Amino acid sequence: MSAFASEYYLWLKAIHVIFVIAWMVGMFYLPRLYVYHCQVTLGSEADETFKVMERKLLRVIMNPAMIISFITGILLIIATGAGAPGTGYWMHIKLVLVLAMAALHGMLSSYRKAFARGENQKSERFFRCLNEVPTVLVIVIVLLVVVKFV
Repeated sequence: MSAFASEYYLWLKAIHVIFVIAWMVGMFYLPRLYVYHCQVTLGSEADETFKVMERKLLRVIMNPAMIISFITGILLIIATGAGAPGTGYWMHIKLVLVLAMAALHGMLSSYRKAFARGENQKSERFFRCLNEVPTVLVIVIVLLVVVKFV
């Protein structure tokens, strides 16, 4: 496995970056859709349109992108030995933040199901605030990966 990952390192890295970007696009956009979804009348045509948009964004873009990001990320760790003793703690911190991003992904998925059932209990303001969390996580993750300051 390690030989495979090492031989195709640049391809793995490119695929990883592409799918992380796709995942983050969804993580930035889905909470924004929820903000606007909160503003429409339950059962209206707009309500149904938002339900379709949210479901497709999650199932067609976000879920596959997250899964491929995880797979390629694991292969990159194997190929590079990142996180091994003597390489610093940046990878460990990054992995914790990536798990936090995945947990947020799960939360967003559960909110989508609540909207689909017509049972959303969260406010527009809640989703406006939640919309900032992925941005903060991405900033810290990118700094860790590029600067490796820890």
